Amino acid sequence: MTTSPPARRHGKWLLRRPRSESAARLLCFPYSGMGASMYSRWPSFAGDVEICPVQLPARENRIGEPHYGSYERLAELAAEALLPHLDRPFAFFGHCGGALAAFATALRLHEIGGPTPACLLISSQVAPHDGPFGRFLGMSDGELRHELTTLTRELGGRPDPDVIELGLGVLRADLAANQRYHLAEPVMLRCALHAIGWSDDVEIRPEQMGGWRQYAPEGRFSATVLNGRHHTFLSAPDHLLAEFEQVMDKSLSAARSRENHDG
Repeated sequence: MTTSPPARRHGKWLLRRPRSESAARLLCFPYSGMGASMYSRWPSFAGDVEICPVQLPARENRIGEPHYGSYERLAELAAEALLPHLDRPFAFFGHCGGALAAFATALRLHEIGGPTPACLLISSQVAPHDGPFGRFLGMSDGELRHELTTLTRELGGRPDPDVIELGLGVLRADLAANQRYHLAEPVMLRCALHAIGWSDDVEIRPEQMGGWRQYAPEGRFSATVLNGRHHTFLSAPDHLLAEFEQVMDKSLSAARSRENHDG
């Protein structure tokens, strides 16, 4: 008697199972030191686009797994694991360190000839050839503990010293990957790219994000500045969700037009 091979597990890389009826998906990569639960305040949909939080190794329900070590390795793992869920129009979103994880995964898919996002949405991060950049990269353990405590409260939680200490190890490993990530020059992707800056962000100023223009094909780069601070995105403010809807609609319409033209 033969047995069927076990089905591929969805739970490792996605916080929840994507809905088969969704017309498009927005896969959201977590901020440095955090897991997919940081998107717990976000709705399941932004308009017709399903929001799919991505879970990375070495945190939350994947705490027993080894850290990926570099964004290049993360991209290899993520591109393979997420492939079954890229069977319809999709986009990637990432904020700060999560933006680099999202970009590296999009780049990996581009390099292997896989499906690529209709749009890459980058929030509060400099382009890879302009980095590494950010005050977090030079912080002491004590300073990082303070940041994790603040972020925990931003997420509505009560900081627990043991949990903070566990998170510190993850954050250190994530920041090490960030410090090692640098491209000698921009790489042209096939997808549209939308840069999101925040008006009162003291970590990454909107004007520092201009280098991303060089990663998008002609006419497929856009940028906006939304009202808010570095962590405003955590609460899924209406103006951010509206931005997602507008950009996704534009990107998907452009993709359909190109397909019809090529056909």
